[in-house]
Amino acid sequence: MKTVGIIGGIGPESTIDYYRAILAAYCEQRTDRSNPSIIINSIDLDKAREMFENNQLDAIVTYLTTELRRLSAAGAHFGVLSANTPHLVFDELRRQSPIPLISIVEATCDAAKDMGFTKLGLLGTRFTMQGRFYPDVFSRKGIQLVAPGPDEQAYIHSKYFAELVKGVFLPETRQQLLDIIHRMKERDNIEGVILAGTELPLILRGTTKPVVPFLDTTQIHVQAIVRELLA
Repeated sequence: MKTVGIIGGIGPESTIDYYRAILAAYCEQRTDRSNPSIIINSIDLDKAREMFENNQLDAIVTYLTTELRRLSAAGAHFGVLSANTPHLVFDELRRQSPIPLISIVEATCDAAKDMGFTKLGLLGTRFTMQGRFYPDVFSRKGIQLVAPGPDEQAYIHSKYFAELVKGVFLPETRQQLLDIIHRMKERDNIEGVILAGTELPLILRGTTKPVVPFLDTTQIHVQAIVRELLA
């Protein structure tokens, strides 16, 4: 049996969501009552965030590569990052990692292509919304990405770290996020929206009749993880 190693803690709530989702998806496909082999390395969110805030990309790579080595030493056959923002340095991590890595960005791009999307909104942290790592991957498949406006980005980023990563999910924040998505549909003609922050599905799941489909990056990533576990 293969073992997946997860870099977690960035943030804690989404790490818990990953664990539960992997168990559920794996058990749906197995009839022998077996469970997947999972190793979680929960790292320091504040340390990682400080590096991103200061654009210390080399330091981030060194930090995450060290933590991937711990997963490898513990017996993981492949690894994942349970967050979108660290994929800012994914290409370099993949080069240095002692184990293969499954990208949440590549998995989401493949899913979007399969669903026939050509123009999508992108919600996440400021690092994700302003970074090139999502557009660069999606442009190869002919999919255009649109980020929210500057004020909208500032609101999402602020709420992300002040509330969502701490497990605080307020109705008024949820409504504001939905309002931003609605404005993007009207203003930018997006066909769907990528929830490119693994805490965003936690506050937006269960939305009745959303104005556009949501691409839940956590669930998409989990499906890719389970496929590899069962391969």
